[in-house]
Amino acid sequence: MAKKIAWMLLLIMLLTVNFNNAGRAENGNELVYVVPIQGIIDGGTAAFVKRAYSEAEAKGANLVLLEIDTPGGRLDSAITIWQTIINSPVPSAAYVRGGAISAGVLVTLSAPDVIMAPGSTIGAAEPRMGEERADEKTVSFWTKQLEEAAEMHGRDKRVAGAMSDADIEIPGVVEKGKLLTLTSKEAVELGMVDAILGSRGEVLKHLDLTGARIEEAKPGLAENIASLVTNPYVSPILLTIGFYGLLMEVYSPGWGVPGTMGIIALALFFGGHLIAGFAGIEAIILFIAGVVLLAIEVFLTPGFGVAGIGGIAALIASIFVASISAQQAMISLTVVLVGTIILSVFTLKFVTAGKFWRAFVLGDKLNAEGGYSSANAGLVDYLGQEGVTITPLRPAGTMEFADGERLDVVTEGGFVPARARVKVVKVEGTRVLVREIKEE
Repeated sequence: MAKKIAWMLLLIMLLTVNFNNAGRAENGNELVYVVPIQGIIDGGTAAFVKRAYSEAEAKGANLVLLEIDTPGGRLDSAITIWQTIINSPVPSAAYVRGGAISAGVLVTLSAPDVIMAPGSTIGAAEPRMGEERADEKTVSFWTKQLEEAAEMHGRDKRVAGAMSDADIEIPGVVEKGKLLTLTSKEAVELGMVDAILGSRGEVLKHLDLTGARIEEAKPGLAENIASLVTNPYVSPILLTIGFYGLLMEVYSPGWGVPGTMGIIALALFFGGHLIAGFAGIEAIILFIAGVVLLAIEVFLTPGFGVAGIGGIAALIASIFVASISAQQAMISLTVVLVGTIILSVFTLKFVTAGKFWRAFVLGDKLNAEGGYSSANAGLVDYLGQEGVTITPLRPAGTMEFADGERLDVVTEGGFVPARARVKVVKVEGTRVLVREIKEE
């Protein structure tokens, strides 16, 4: 009996040793995925964090360590990051290395474990519209968002709220009329963070992850582009370049630099908003539909009708769908309208008359009054002949004579629809001018 008990004790000891060794082996394989959140928080940042969490989950990471140093940014992007953090099965910890200001407060409070570096700060999260305080509705919503994030992990929601709303007073902490910003020491004393540690190694030791493998996520090219093009100052400029380029292309022969420039600008605008998650494929579909309808209006139908109105409506709708907010869409449309008009007038009045433009475009008229003779003397034979337009003349197009011969012609400046009778009234160099024959 004693021998059996001895064997049983030995077996238990061996199993315990094996389990401990297995635990140490598993601990040695632990992975910490470091996600830096630096600079302005925007759509590109939100897209980057979402991708990083997906990678961390796919690699079986034991922890995502958010290393934060941000002056703030877009509230909607911060909320997207908050949702990514709380919905991820991978645990998170936040390490504030510099500042967690404004939108950075929500990102920081999203993590169950929060550590700050010596000399770092957190707070000053009042929503702003330009240089002014946001409307009361926005302030109230954002304050509740911060309070909820704090409360989820047992932190004082009043302290979180006072970082956003200057009307919140906490005796001995902040008086009414002032926003709350905390040093690392003050944050620890108020229970908003867990510790003050000076390095990543100390943070991992605090979290019992000493010796874990470290992988650091980095923003990709697409996410960096998304951050740039979703900037509220850059977006209207891209749209203006896009619309101006397409407009200039309509009034110039062939396809050239303006159209290419416009397409690239619009691709950056819609692609960046798509990557940042502000827009879906429906915005691109609306934009393409708008361009197609306008092309039909310009090249296939006389005047301005249903296709033109529908095209403009689709383009405006695409900007609203792709923009971060209706207010941003209105700002963008205003800038596009004013900017396109100014650029178009400047181009037509100054650029086309300058020496640089004349280096690429022949500005002299090759007519008889100027002492020039036709490069193709045979065109003079068409003077006085009549025919029918095959395409609309806007003002250029094609006509057909009675014998079936076709010729590229231009009007004297007006619009002539397809299947209209016209007469050749003038030949200038290689230009054949026609005039519509009005039925009496």
